[in-house]
Amino acid sequence: MVHRLTAPVVLPADPGCSVVRDGAVDIDARGRIAYCGPASEAPAAATTTTAKPGILLPGLVNTHAHSPMVLLRGMGGDLPLLRWLREVIWPTEAKLRPADVHAGMVLGSVEMLRRGVTTSAEMYFHAEQMADAVLTTGARGIIGGPIIDLPGLDWRSLLADATKWIDADGLRFGPGDRIELSYAGHSAYMLPPEALGAIADEAATRDALVQIHVAEAADEDAAQRAEHGSVPKLLDDVGLLSGRLIAAHAVHLSDEDIALLASRGTGVAHCPGSNAKLASGIARLTDLRAADIHIGLGTDGPSSNDDLDLWEEVQLSAMLARLAEGDATALTASAALLLATRGGAEALGRDDIGALEPGRWADVVHVDIDDPAFATGLDVPDQQLLGNLVWAAGSRRVQDVWVAGEQVVADGESSRVDRGRAQANVAAAAQRLRST
Repeated sequence: MVHRLTAPVVLPADPGCSVVRDGAVDIDARGRIAYCGPASEAPAAATTTTAKPGILLPGLVNTHAHSPMVLLRGMGGDLPLLRWLREVIWPTEAKLRPADVHAGMVLGSVEMLRRGVTTSAEMYFHAEQMADAVLTTGARGIIGGPIIDLPGLDWRSLLADATKWIDADGLRFGPGDRIELSYAGHSAYMLPPEALGAIADEAATRDALVQIHVAEAADEDAAQRAEHGSVPKLLDDVGLLSGRLIAAHAVHLSDEDIALLASRGTGVAHCPGSNAKLASGIARLTDLRAADIHIGLGTDGPSSNDDLDLWEEVQLSAMLARLAEGDATALTASAALLLATRGGAEALGRDDIGALEPGRWADVVHVDIDDPAFATGLDVPDQQLLGNLVWAAGSRRVQDVWVAGEQVVADGESSRVDRGRAQANVAAAAQRLRST
């Protein structure tokens, strides 16, 4: 059984960011891509066909998020990073219940799916609740409970819990392998070197991804830099850079740091919106790309961004790179779009998502063109079409989304979850957090 999607334009997210006119995407019975290309060259007739107006492209990949923080959206929004964490976020998070995190993750996942984000790498408490919420909405998640050293939290126990879960359920599970488990070391400034080394050992034994905040704010890890030279050097010393690792933010890096990350094959989650809002700085995106580092885009949490719209990060990544370099060609629309798709998959060490290629999961987004952004039509040069999609349209015309071949958004709304009820659940949980 093969289901075929057709559209006037298909963007496979191949390395050249090709634009396929009058394209087709075939989805096999497993929920994987069987063919992507011109409809005229598609194999034998599909079992069923769905014709869509507009544009088909891969589901976007959010490489760094704390989506249950929809519960905390707007809190402490005018504070710098460390004050925001210590004075507002951490005290509130201490009151969280598992049900709160489930409610927050459901709504966060729905918010992302409605904007064409099919995969998110999540670091937050009550990880089992996050995984269940992602399975509820039909999205795809890379899940890790934070391993952190704080009063009342023992990093050894948190690490043991993560290992126990991976050993019990495997790295990937759920329909269409929707869940991948990971280790989520919070940061070098919130963990001793002993803990970082232990995480490296456990992850390497299981070929698991490690998510970690790296060099986000200029003053967050001054002690680690003074002792080890830089955060990347510390992570390398304890063995973390020898395995699969996604470095979130990676703002304050030296030339030597960038060369080290490149030599180790480390991925970077670039979070321009959050970095700008918290005045953490502008990451050296052009230099990271020149070093051939795998780079994806991340929203960070919805209380530091304050939304989960990865299309905004596409725009900001290009805008800030151009400003930082004083060069309007520093990052093109097509290159920025690839950061949110193929680049995000590569940064996470995944070759089964992020592009419409045979064998990858059929995570597909349909963008309708009934919008002023596309008033000039689709019959324009490829770069103009991509520019209109990236700069003018963004997420507002996302209409339909499939994950592993299953439609999970139809006509702009979740096919699985009542959004009104999900919003009400978050409102109730947030009210309790404020009043206790």
